[in-house]
Amino acid sequence: MAKGKRLGLRKYIGLKLFKGLYDGIVERHKLRTLFWECTLRCNLRCRHCGSDCRTDVAERDMPLEDFLHVLDNEITPNVDPRDVLIIFSGGEVLVRKDLEEAGREVTRRGYMWGMVTNGLSLTRERLSSLVDAGLRSVSVSFDGFAEVHNDIRQNSESFDRALSAVRHIREVEGLTYDVITCVTPAMIDRLEEWKEFLISEGIERWRIFSIFPAGRAKSNDNLHLSAEQFRCLMEFIRATRKEGRIRLNYACEGFLGGYESEVRDHFYMCNAGVNVASIRVNGDISGCTSVRANYTQGNIYRDSFWDVWQNRFIPFRNREWAKCDECAECKVWEFCRGGGMHLRDDEGKLMYCHYNMLGDRG
Repeated sequence: MAKGKRLGLRKYIGLKLFKGLYDGIVERHKLRTLFWECTLRCNLRCRHCGSDCRTDVAERDMPLEDFLHVLDNEITPNVDPRDVLIIFSGGEVLVRKDLEEAGREVTRRGYMWGMVTNGLSLTRERLSSLVDAGLRSVSVSFDGFAEVHNDIRQNSESFDRALSAVRHIREVEGLTYDVITCVTPAMIDRLEEWKEFLISEGIERWRIFSIFPAGRAKSNDNLHLSAEQFRCLMEFIRATRKEGRIRLNYACEGFLGGYESEVRDHFYMCNAGVNVASIRVNGDISGCTSVRANYTQGNIYRDSFWDVWQNRFIPFRNREWAKCDECAECKVWEFCRGGGMHLRDDEGKLMYCHYNMLGDRG
């Protein structure tokens, strides 16, 4: 029988202990990951994109010197660069011609950096130049077999290009990478087959997301898993992790009841605004680039980043405001705290609850 909402005693005790640890993490709120949304330009138009990305974007790229100014004057004086990972994100980061220069500059300052890419334009030569510029980690979006991936990405070459990118990346010794799959109904019955394909390609790390109703995905109902499909996904991840042939984790998207600690390496926590921050392409300061773009805590062009980080992220760190509507009487509130910040709409209401999707089983 599938486990779902109900928590066994051992897991409940584990969650209580973790809650104490997480409370300490929130209190200290040490910056560990900084996303730089360096562009909104993209060479694809993905049907499930939750960002404001497009090929003809009006918002200009943030100048590298503006980002470095914040890094030098606001962040570096307050952190040990060796403890902070900078992730270049977009849009599609590879559309920036100065990405190598950006990488060299943050490396010269002592930071590690990585990037998220769709792989469409990641040639062996471009990858080599990025590695020479200090690239340490890469995440590649790879959503299923060609007919599924190309349909979602709306590009007939996207599967072949992503596969080629993954193969190039795999050849680089010491480069940390993973493959990210956004699972849709079209793939739910082919996950075993997809897993075997990834293993056959030598991929060792795999992350799975489900799609929530935001951005373009809001109007694409056929991309959303049903409750039964979501439970099947959890069962697949749990079984795959037990099997141990590929390191698979479900994303940090929401509290999963009885599946906690069984489908990812840690108990659920939303790190946005706790040890993760982002600088958006227009200078807005946010907790995570997955959080809706109109919810910001400041802007680097008018505010001190470090003052914002220390004093304006209270809604991320104290979630009592979210204890309303369906969350008001929830028995697992102390562990979930209202779900991920990216799952809240313009009025602060919860758009998607992973825990409720699982149903009362186990």
